[in-house]
Amino acid sequence: MIEVKNIHKSFGKLEVLKGVDLTVDRGEVVSIVGASGAGKSTLLHIIGTIDKANKGEVYFDGKNILSLKEKELAEFRNKKIGFVFQFHHLLPEFDALENTCIPAFIAGENKSKSEKRAKELLGFMGLLPRIHNKPGELSGGEQQRVAIARALMNNPMVILADEPSGNLDSKASEALHKLFFDLRNDFGQTFVIITHNKELAQMTDRTLTIIDGIINE
Repeated sequence: MIEVKNIHKSFGKLEVLKGVDLTVDRGEVVSIVGASGAGKSTLLHIIGTIDKANKGEVYFDGKNILSLKEKELAEFRNKKIGFVFQFHHLLPEFDALENTCIPAFIAGENKSKSEKRAKELLGFMGLLPRIHNKPGELSGGEQQRVAIARALMNNPMVILADEPSGNLDSKASEALHKLFFDLRNDFGQTFVIITHNKELAQMTDRTLTIIDGIINE
């Protein structure tokens, strides 16, 4: 479903990615590991179209998305890619339901349809009793589950997760990791996960390691 070809990325004279190739199948859970500064997040941001490579191609279902114009790229990103970060980036003034709905509102969906979808997702996350709580009234694990519901809102092709359990305690991390595989098993969701968590990496279908700007499997 995803094919990355010969991705190069430099910051000034520092070459971080030196010709990265990788593929991800539909419904696969893939982890990417490596030392800090190895370029894991940079690669994820390029796959997610929120950063640009100096050279290379990224294909989704055979379409080179890096050839899209900015407006087309923004629409593709909103509808086809879900993001989950170490810090949930929920908007503090909105409750869990409203935060979850935001990608659908950006895509132009009506409120009633968006709220119905959001409630279904938050119910799957075990958060229905908390939908009207704001982020400050939720635990760290609950906030991250809201962030995942938000990422799933537009039924994306892939969830790109950058250290999703890095800010959670061990119990919340374990629950979050289980949730990823529940989502894969129940909905066929595809995940590409950057992690330093060895337990999570060992659970995934494949683990890719970035060393010296190149992927090793």
